[in-house]
Amino acid sequence: MRPPLEGITVVALEQAVAAPFASRQLADLGARVIKIERRGAGDFARDYDRTVHGQSSYFVWLNRGKESVELDIKDPADRALLDAMIGRADVFVQNLVPGAVERLGLDAATLRAERPELIHCSISGYGPEGPYRTKKAYDLLVQCETGLVMSTGTPETPAKAGISIADIATGMYAYTGILTALYDRERTGKGASLHVAMIDALGEWMSQPAYFSRYGKEPPRRTAAAHPSISPYGPYRTGDDKVFLSVQSEREWVVLCRDVLGRPGLVEDPRFRTNDDRVGNDDELTAILEETFACLAADEVEDLLERAGIANARLRTPEQFTRHPQLAARNRWRAVETPAGALEALLPPVEVDGREPVMGPVPALGAHNESIRAEFGPDEEDRA
Repeated sequence: MRPPLEGITVVALEQAVAAPFASRQLADLGARVIKIERRGAGDFARDYDRTVHGQSSYFVWLNRGKESVELDIKDPADRALLDAMIGRADVFVQNLVPGAVERLGLDAATLRAERPELIHCSISGYGPEGPYRTKKAYDLLVQCETGLVMSTGTPETPAKAGISIADIATGMYAYTGILTALYDRERTGKGASLHVAMIDALGEWMSQPAYFSRYGKEPPRRTAAAHPSISPYGPYRTGDDKVFLSVQSEREWVVLCRDVLGRPGLVEDPRFRTNDDRVGNDDELTAILEETFACLAADEVEDLLERAGIANARLRTPEQFTRHPQLAARNRWRAVETPAGALEALLPPVEVDGREPVMGPVPALGAHNESIRAEFGPDEEDRA
């Protein structure tokens, strides 16, 4: 069965995380993604670390299944090659510094004036207008600007998210926007000019705490690994470890008190009658849970919660996640080739019955220079 995006060509003038994350999703669906990299240096994400067979963990995650070509887009010959690629592309993705595509004549208005069917997707930090339009943006900085850092951590110390969450949010909206534009083009024949700003993407994800703080008229609740507005929901000490559990409804609260804690009277305790009450008295409730769990091993608590139908989890490191028994049981890992050897990569989250994602190799810098130049460069007649 053909991959869904077979026959779609994407030219990606991209670097770092947000745009490569979007275009890699397209590559997994069978699109041809041609990645334009700086001559001699490449995407600077290639140098973020050296942890995967001497390669960057960021780069191998974000760039499988792509073709890499090195260009100096200020060089006339290389610019002509880029123009030829864009001239045959279905999608053009870029996340250059603010103002660069306009100076280079690679903006949506210029490119789509010649090819209205082109889908042009720009990614920026703060959007094309407003006082921040020329401001550089990186993941942590956008986490700061959107209030995420002030919503994460402990009461004493705000903290960033442990992953590139602003970049990932932006890449996902770019990806879904491109898919929507491709679908619309099938019906209308017209392309689209898309713009995804990091502040907007992460801002959408921050809407609940923003509503909570603005309309609740209180500052963010930084509660470390516990939930700020649901209780009980977080880590609880057992005799030998910790177990995370979550109660999401009054029915579950009754079950927890009766079947797990063996204290049905807590249901009507005025300190814990509603979720708001439990949040306000979370320290007292935590002490009660941990007193009950103190004589039990974490495995025993987990089994008790499972039998009662109370959601629970164990705290794992990222490395332990790669050995998660549920992923192993579902055969969720696939070998992906890289220039320095194979790695195990997680399958994309969306499963399509009867179809495997493409998950092609990670390219070496400039691995496709010759083939791209042969395909898109001037032919013998033009050179003559």
